[in-house]
Amino acid sequence: MKDERLDEQPWQDPIVAEVRRIRERLFAEAGYDIHEFFRRLSERQATSGHPVVNRGGSPTHGSSGEAA
Repeated sequence: MKDERLDEQPWQDPIVAEVRRIRERLFAEAGYDIHEFFRRLSERQATSGHPVVNRGGSPTHGSSGEAA
């Protein structure tokens, strides 16, 4: 008896697929050079006019910076 699930294509999230297509296009435009890719992303980020959230550094839980 054949398992019909093996013939089915896995479900693909359309948002993830769109992000991957855009990433591929941007990477191709940068000549597949990772340094150029990130330079261009940084440039777009700086000129976008949108606030940038920096999640780096240590967490700030309370005024002392120590965990409760």
